[in-house]
Amino acid sequence: MTKSIQLTPTEARRLAISAQQLTHSNHPASKEALYKTMQKIRCLQLDPIRAVERTQYLVLWSRLGQYNRQWLHDLVAEQLIFEYWAHAASIVLTEDFPLHEHHMRRYAASPKSSWAKRLNKWVHDNPEFKAYILSELDRRGPLLTNQFENQSKVPWESGGWSSGRSVAFMLDYLWTSGEILVAKRDGLKRWWDLASRVLPLESLDSGWSSEAVTADAAQKALRSLGVGRLADIKKHFIEGRYPGIEAILPQLATEKQILPVEIDGWPGEWFLTPDQLPHLEAIRSDNWRGKTALLSPFDNLIRDRNRTELMWDFYYRIEIYVPKAKREFGYYVLPILHHDQLIGRIDPKMDYKKKILTIHNVYAQNDAPKDGQTAAAIGETIADLGRFLGAEQIVYDKRPAFWKLRSHDLTTAETRNQ
Repeated sequence: MTKSIQLTPTEARRLAISAQQLTHSNHPASKEALYKTMQKIRCLQLDPIRAVERTQYLVLWSRLGQYNRQWLHDLVAEQLIFEYWAHAASIVLTEDFPLHEHHMRRYAASPKSSWAKRLNKWVHDNPEFKAYILSELDRRGPLLTNQFENQSKVPWESGGWSSGRSVAFMLDYLWTSGEILVAKRDGLKRWWDLASRVLPLESLDSGWSSEAVTADAAQKALRSLGVGRLADIKKHFIEGRYPGIEAILPQLATEKQILPVEIDGWPGEWFLTPDQLPHLEAIRSDNWRGKTALLSPFDNLIRDRNRTELMWDFYYRIEIYVPKAKREFGYYVLPILHHDQLIGRIDPKMDYKKKILTIHNVYAQNDAPKDGQTAAAIGETIADLGRFLGAEQIVYDKRPAFWKLRSHDLTTAETRNQ
């Protein structure tokens, strides 16, 4: 039996941060760097909320700094990435197509949830409507949802919120089953097209067994986690789509595709992939450089809230759907990562018309460093966010007195928060 690797909590945290590309880098942002980041994190969650910036752009900014958003769309056009389900609706890698194609086949052949079963039956009961959507895309695509025939003429029996949304439901079914994909996006607008015109399907591998999918996806998930347990892997990357992982994970350990780990004071059986060992060596050689970053609520590093609480002693829940009067921190709060610790959070709001980034409040953890150097790092990172968003002013409503963060004009001076 392979002897477990002994880690301290600090080493485990640093491995996780490194795996998520949240360490300091001297390399300039580029389209190539963006693609390499995608290859490391495997998936980039999509979300429509733009209180600050849409999460797919914010997550990349946390890692790359000032970059061109168009690069992400260029990679879609170059067929290197595409939109599909990971742990949520996400941008995923074309090289991972076999993992997602497995879900496409299973969804169409044997839907699991009651909603999927109902939708599947409705699609099969309305073959003419399905044929109409596909023929329109073949003839006229790419198309927006509202460019199809009047939705009220399409059969869907519902008296609730879903009434009249037949086109949207058919598109969702065809997308999930892999017959169509998103060809391009502009904000919330999605242009649909036949999958064969969005991806080079004839050159992509497919038809993998459940065992092959789970073995490959589990290793990729673990690699992007840095270090993790069975429960962490199951909630990461292609959450809910690891058939037989309870038996496959021990087999991977036996084959030394993954290595057992014990972390001082943390419960459970942990693992890492062998390619994390050079990173661990760098950490132990004091050759690890963290940075200060603001994290989207949907950032891969913190999306598993229980894991986040265990690893960083940081309780975080998004409060978008909490009534304003009952919110503890704010509507769209960004945690502050400072080197290997989560030291606080900010409550920001971007006014794109006025070009003002307002920080309603800055919250510090009880054990957060209160020195001027930390304050400067936070201030510089917030200013960098303002520049990324196109803000001309940054305004603070509230903040801890010990961090001395000051409102300032980005158009006339560099950050003066120290």
